[in-house]
Amino acid sequence: MNKQTLPIQGATCQGCVKRIDAALEVVPGVTAVSVDLPGQRVTVSGDASRQAVQEALVESGYAADPAAADETAPLAQADQDQDQDQDQDQDQDVQLSISGAHCASCVRTIEDALGAVPGVAKASMNLADRTARVSGRARPNDLVRAVQSAGYQASEVRDPHTAEQEREEQERSLYKKLLGQTALSLAVGVPVMLWGWAGGSMTVEPGTPGQVAWFVVGLVTLAMLVFPGRHFFVGGWKAFRHHNANMDTLIAVGTAAAWAYSMVVVIAPLVLPAAARHVYFEASPMIIGLVNLGLALEMRARGKTGAAVKRLLGLRAKTARVVRDGEEIDLPVEQVREGDRLRVRPGETLAVDGEVEDGDSSVDESMLTGEPMPVRKGPGDSVAAGTLNDSGTLIYRATRVGADTALARIIDLVKKAQGAKPPIGRLADSVAAVFVPAILLIAVSAALAWYNFGPNPPLAYMMVAATSVLIIACPCALGLATPMSVMVGVGKAAEAGILIRQGEALQTAAGLDTVVLDKTGTLTEGKPAVTRVIAADGDEQHVLALAAALEAGSEHPLGRAILDEAKRRQLTPPAVSDFQSSNGLGVSATQEGATLRLGNRRWLEQQGVAMTLDQAARSLSDDAATPLFLARDTQLLGVIGVADRIKTDSADAVARLRDSGLKVIMITGDVQATADAIARQAGSDEVLAEVLPEDKAAHVARLQQQGAKVAMVGDGINDAPALAQADVGFAIGTGTDVAIESAAITLMSGSLHGVADAMAISRATLRNIKQNLFGAFIYNSLGVPIAAGLLYPFTGWLLSPVIAGAAMSLSSVTVVSNANRLRLFKPRQRRPQGERP
Repeated sequence: MNKQTLPIQGATCQGCVKRIDAALEVVPGVTAVSVDLPGQRVTVSGDASRQAVQEALVESGYAADPAAADETAPLAQADQDQDQDQDQDQDQDVQLSISGAHCASCVRTIEDALGAVPGVAKASMNLADRTARVSGRARPNDLVRAVQSAGYQASEVRDPHTAEQEREEQERSLYKKLLGQTALSLAVGVPVMLWGWAGGSMTVEPGTPGQVAWFVVGLVTLAMLVFPGRHFFVGGWKAFRHHNANMDTLIAVGTAAAWAYSMVVVIAPLVLPAAARHVYFEASPMIIGLVNLGLALEMRARGKTGAAVKRLLGLRAKTARVVRDGEEIDLPVEQVREGDRLRVRPGETLAVDGEVEDGDSSVDESMLTGEPMPVRKGPGDSVAAGTLNDSGTLIYRATRVGADTALARIIDLVKKAQGAKPPIGRLADSVAAVFVPAILLIAVSAALAWYNFGPNPPLAYMMVAATSVLIIACPCALGLATPMSVMVGVGKAAEAGILIRQGEALQTAAGLDTVVLDKTGTLTEGKPAVTRVIAADGDEQHVLALAAALEAGSEHPLGRAILDEAKRRQLTPPAVSDFQSSNGLGVSATQEGATLRLGNRRWLEQQGVAMTLDQAARSLSDDAATPLFLARDTQLLGVIGVADRIKTDSADAVARLRDSGLKVIMITGDVQATADAIARQAGSDEVLAEVLPEDKAAHVARLQQQGAKVAMVGDGINDAPALAQADVGFAIGTGTDVAIESAAITLMSGSLHGVADAMAISRATLRNIKQNLFGAFIYNSLGVPIAAGLLYPFTGWLLSPVIAGAAMSLSSVTVVSNANRLRLFKPRQRRPQGERP
């Protein structure tokens, strides 16, 4: 199958793309058509002749000059080769910084333009931070051209830290500029408005000095449209050129209409009846000033929503002390390589991820995990970039640098999630597609209604009504309603050590009713530990020391647990000889001429040992511990309970989940008795025991079939299918990468309180989004009819365009301020340790 690329001209929108597709798809031999709107080219796959394709383009009205087609033939072949090379590339995420977008209609236009670029799998723009994220195989340059062809500016974001600094710098500059434009506009508009309120004449009498004065005022207000209001007209013109309409369109048309009507009154008053010679010169500068003020206030409030990412970016160290050839040198962190040895002193931030080789210290990891207590670090322990070294000095080897560090990946995950759209946000997208055209139609309809049915002078009333409708209906609040809340909610979660990887999860987590908890590593610590030591003669230390002597050098998990406990108690195991291991039964050795045995009950009974601690052994089993019996010859010395202990805060976290109305189910491959014991300690509602790893996902699916909205919480590779199957998967961040990649939400700490916190933040964020959307819809639903004059027949009151401008600006500021309330939200305080519902 062949590919050929031909130039086109005049294609500017998705309607053009559809017409070109329809014209070419009927050409015999054509199997696929791909239109490159920004590059003004079309690629056709199949066996159709070039002449037939060119003729079809001519008939569609989008064919380029034939000479241009010949000139671009080599380019077409090069593009074909490049496209084939690109097809072999892997999908990638490209982040773009966008400027010139102000409302929901802008977002829709930009997303449509990006989605039309060949190779784009998914495109989403975040109006809150003016960025777009694109997934697929499209080249960044093509994406930038697509945004520019839609009438906006774009650039690729390569370094989030640098991009964030540049964006802040640009927004500070723009904020000052907007305030200056506001001051200038209001300095002209306010005196004119006060003149009318104070009783001054706002009508024009032909041939009087007042006509000349109003002409001067008209020129001054025109300067306000040209300078402080220029960006609205530039944006509106760009949108018009690309067959679009947005916030700038409404403001430009509204203010221009008010000024143009007033200027007609001044220049040719005799063409209008005396009652219609009222000027509205104050409307244009007042509207521009108030809208610019609203944009400035919105920008200032919007800057606070990115505080979480700014704090994460602020954790990055700028320099690192690297040990090379026996010397310590300070280098920019960008120059640190994998394998380098680094020294970090007390009070310093770790520059990269690594593994401790020497030293002992406490490291504050709260900025990553949300857990306030410092963690002790020594040789062999892993450390992460961005964490703070508290006390001692550490020498560690760099294992991950640059974009591979945990901190860099967290920042990327947070930025992705902040730019994601939960399903509820698509409501605003659907409305935005028709919003501005609908408002333009309403404004025209209102003007015609006032002209035909309104009181005298009809021209004045129709101008006021149409302008007010255009100004009050700007879809800024609608576009900001969802992304503002998502940005703050995701940032709030990140501060608590909760990484929300998918926008859908932020909404879905608010409606969960069932939580399935894996046992090992999730409810429990994930490794065996000694829970109790029971000695026949009361000497626990002696029993544990003898057991440690038998397990010396053991790699078995139960043996390691005994050795760790003996080390913790600072016991010195006695010397033994003739060590023997009976696989699956126990171990034995000789000590001072006697045979020591440590193993299960059945094996020791076979060796003739009299079991005298039955009650103690049963109590250990009831507490989910494995009893190991210790005997000297045929005398039982004691029993040691070893278990995978429940985490200290698991019971409290489960209680929180149950208090919030969730059903808690524990799932494990352990035997029923052990599972029941752990479930009792944790307080779960139900236990699924003896479940094979591959069957965990099936149990989650069964619960879903019964109508449950299921969260799965796990940390292991065998949990990955269940995490993916669940409505929302929660991965314990201390677990495996596979589990983390399979989950929608990652908990950086090992505490199950993160699950409860995540759900609380999710509910608060969803509630905030609904408030914003409700406010935006109600504002437009009530504001537009009032602006059109719905109340006039009952009250004799018609909304002033100036009031409409103030109300429009206030709506955006209100949405942003309401979203910022989430920054004050705190998940419910945790219950004191050990307290149960």
